[in-house]
Formats: sequence, C-alpha cells, structure tokens
Amino acid sequence: MSTESTSPQTPPSSEESLKEQEIFQARLKKAEQLRALGSNPYANGFVTDATVADIEAKLSALSTSAEVEEKSGTYAIAGRVMANRSFGKAAFLRLKDRSGSLQIWIKRDILGEAAFERYKLLDMGDIVGVQGRCTRTKTGELSLVAEHFELLTKALRPLPEKFHGLTDIETRCRQRYLDLIVTPGVKETFLKRSKMVRAIQRFLDARDFVEVETPTLHKPEEAGGATARPFQTHHNALGLDLKLRIATELHLKRLVVGGIERVYEIGRLWRNEGIDRRHNPEFTTIEFYWAHATYLDLMALTESLFETVAREVTGDSKVTYQGTPIDFTAPYPRVSMVDAVAEKLSLTREQALSGEGLREAIERAAHAAKASEDKASKEAIGLLFKAIGQKTAGEMIATVFEALGEPALDPSKPTFVTDFPIEVSPLARRSDTDPRVTDRFELYAAGMELANAFSELNDPIDQRKRFEHQMELKRTGDDEAMPFDEDFVRALEHGMPPTAGEGIGIDRLAMLLTDSASIRDVILFPLLRPNLG
Repeated sequence: MSTESTSPQTPPSSEESLKEQEIFQARLKKAEQLRALGSNPYANGFVTDATVADIEAKLSALSTSAEVEEKSGTYAIAGRVMANRSFGKAAFLRLKDRSGSLQIWIKRDILGEAAFERYKLLDMGDIVGVQGRCTRTKTGELSLVAEHFELLTKALRPLPEKFHGLTDIETRCRQRYLDLIVTPGVKETFLKRSKMVRAIQRFLDARDFVEVETPTLHKPEEAGGATARPFQTHHNALGLDLKLRIATELHLKRLVVGGIERVYEIGRLWRNEGIDRRHNPEFTTIEFYWAHATYLDLMALTESLFETVAREVTGDSKVTYQGTPIDFTAPYPRVSMVDAVAEKLSLTREQALSGEGLREAIERAAHAAKASEDKASKEAIGLLFKAIGQKTAGEMIATVFEALGEPALDPSKPTFVTDFPIEVSPLARRSDTDPRVTDRFELYAAGMELANAFSELNDPIDQRKRFEHQMELKRTGDDEAMPFDEDFVRALEHGMPPTAGEGIGIDRLAMLLTDSASIRDVILFPLLRPNLG
C-alpha cells in the first residue's frame, strides 16, 4: 500500500474545542516532518521478542543496577507512550504494552543524532518500538535503555487529560478504545470476562459436553425458545422475513433429538426490549442440554459450575459485589415460588394455585403497598396491579413473586427459585407431583436472575397444546407469545430423550465476578441512544 500522505483537508469536527483542533494540526505537521526525515509515521515490520511482563519476571527481583545489567538480555518491546519527560539530551518515557508498563530511558549519545531527532517529534499516545538492555536508575526504577527507537504509529488525537481521564459514562462506552487505554481497571474487567468464558467451556468440556453453533437468523414460524419481542429483518435474495434469535434453546434441543446428548452454545441473543442497568438488547448467554438428566441434576451441576468459575476468575468462591459479599460455595438454598407467594398473601399453597381468593389477596397487597412508606413496597405497586389484571393463577403468581418474592431473597447467597407455574413455562416439563407447576428453577444472586433451567418438555402432544395456548395469547395481543413451531413438534415426535437444559446470562455473571455496577461495564460496545451532541 502507498505510504503517501493522506492527511485530511479539514480538522476534527467544529464541535471539538479549538485547542484539540490545534493539537490535531500540530500532530499532522509532525507526521509530515517524520516523512521528510525518511521515517514512515505508520510503519510496519518492527518485531518484538518480549513483553513488559517478561522483563519484569526476569529482572524485577534484582535490586541494584549492576545485578540488572548483568542478567539483562537485549529486549525488543513495543507499546503506547503514556508519559514523556524530556531533559535535553535525555528523556524518560512510560511505555505501556498489553502486559504492563515500563520506563524507557532515551539517551542521545546512545541513540545517535538522527534517531534522537525523530524522538523529538514524539507525542503522548504515540506507539513506539524500542530495543535495548535494562538497568536501574538512581531512583531504583527498572528501565530499558533504548539502543534502537522507532515511531510505529503517530496518534493524531490526544489522550484525555491525565488526572481527569474519561469521566462521562456514555463517552466511555462510545469510545471504548479510549476507555481501555486510560481508565484503570477496564481492560482487566474484560480480561476477567474472557477468563470466565474459558472456565465455563473447560468445565463443560470436561463433562463430555460438545460446543456447537446454531442459526442467529430465524424464520417467523420458528419459536424463539423464550417469551420476548424479537428484532425483525428481511433477506432480499430470498424475499424472506426473518428475525434475530431471542434464545438458542429449540435448535439445541433438536440436536439432542439427533443424538448429541450433551451440547452447549455460547452466543449472542437479541431482544427488542428496554435498556437498563441489567438489560442490553444485545447480550450473551450460554445454554446447555443434558440428556438423561433432570433439573435436580442441573442444580448440583450449577452449584459446582458457579463455585469453580468464581475460584478460577477471582481466586476465591467468595466475592464482593457492590459492597455485598456473595458466597458461591455449594450448596445453595431453595425457595418455592408458589409457597413464597402464598405466604406473602396469607394464603395456602392450594388456594394460590387454584386461584381461590388469589385476586382479592393481591388487591389487598397492592393497596397495602400503596399506603406503605417502604421503598420496596412502592416499587412493587405496578407489578401487583398488573397481576390483578392477568387471566390465570399461574401468571398472577409469577408476577406477584417478581414484586414481592424476588426482593426478599438473600442477595449474599445464590438461591434456586423452584415451582414455576405451567402458564409461564411453555417449554418445561410438568411436575409429576403437581401438574400445575413445572420442574424448573431460576438462580438468583445479588438481586439478579443469573440462570434459568428445567427438565425439558419432551411430550409432543403436550408441546402442541402449549404452542396452541401461546398462539391464543398472541391473538389477544401478547406480542411476546411464541409462534407455533411445527418443525420443533415434529422433532419431538421423533423422540427426544429425557433432558434437562439451562441458560446462564454471561453478562450478568461477569458483572458479579468483576464487581461491575452496570451491564454496560462488561459489554465492550453496548447499545446507546444516538449522540445528539
């Protein structure tokens, strides 16, 4: 490719400060000066043979300059300049690579006049390559004395001011590349997230699960595997309306039918819903399915998985999230959704499930919440009045639990919530002991749902009836109800073995293990409202 100047004819946008525009133009001029000196300001080909961490691992324990110089090899490293202090014939740079930062000692008498002239065109944020041997300065700082210096990339825009950095949350998310450079801890958060995903994969791989990929584009007639509003799109060549997947569930269960009895997928999902501290329209989950297992088996597996992953990522099964200690050590307590709601409403379990007096009890709870000064009660009002208007006892129970049961869970201990009504679990297996509820659990910690699991419905007759019920809901205006997926029913008619399946929110688990207050902090490029300036 040509190395000719492609400098823009205009400075950065007029919205930026005059000072930033002046800096931009000054750096453009330096880039041209480098070209005039025969140096490409966007060079390629510098070969590194070490990182800062490699050097520190070998030399940091040595206390004197003589010891360091004796043990030091010649190292070639590259990174971004984060500080530059010039003293005439010498200078000290702070170079940051992927593993850490190291002081670089620039000496004119060692580099030579030509290379030192190129150094003088350096700016904060530029990317450089240096080669040399190490020593300790008089202040005792480990430093690499540059014998070769090369500017690899001229940064035309300045880094944020040192002491204030990027303070606006939306700017940090919009310009994540800058956030990663200057905000302490951000890079470490995403490295931990990656480590967490790898730990989950190793855990499942060791138990004979197979990782797969399933379609992200679904046809309108395919059930998504969850109750959520999808994003719609269109394929021009086929003239086909499509939607982005809201879950991976039904394709993975098709694979279980096909004989892949332990299967999982880590993948992106899209739901056309609101944005808040715990929700982003584009997010990541893992779903896994285990033939010849039950939701009770999944509880034991989940406890082991979460404890193992917490230890691998943080070094301990106990973490602190936003000031709340959370202990991932097994076992976890179990709470029945039906029993919890019945207790909150002063009803028996049978009364709650049969609907006897249920609506009246919810009305009493709603009016009590309205009269209360308690913050949690005030926040529950909308959900309680929503429950009053719902048609079935199961739907009312689930909504009341969201209003009154979830806030009462111990945030410091992961908790399994069981006994989900059949009406809100269209893909879960009915309980053998009470067919009005399902063999299902959700896992909560720190007030967040982390996982959803159940013994899968593998009865095609029952599944067909539940799809029919979902279609009736859709006809009455429920935009989140599932379509009737005839192919999935056909797959079940070929026979799916008894199976348990689970989905875990990768982003929310990452929040807990990195002590991140918002889901935006653990998604590299979260969806944001348009920047209107």
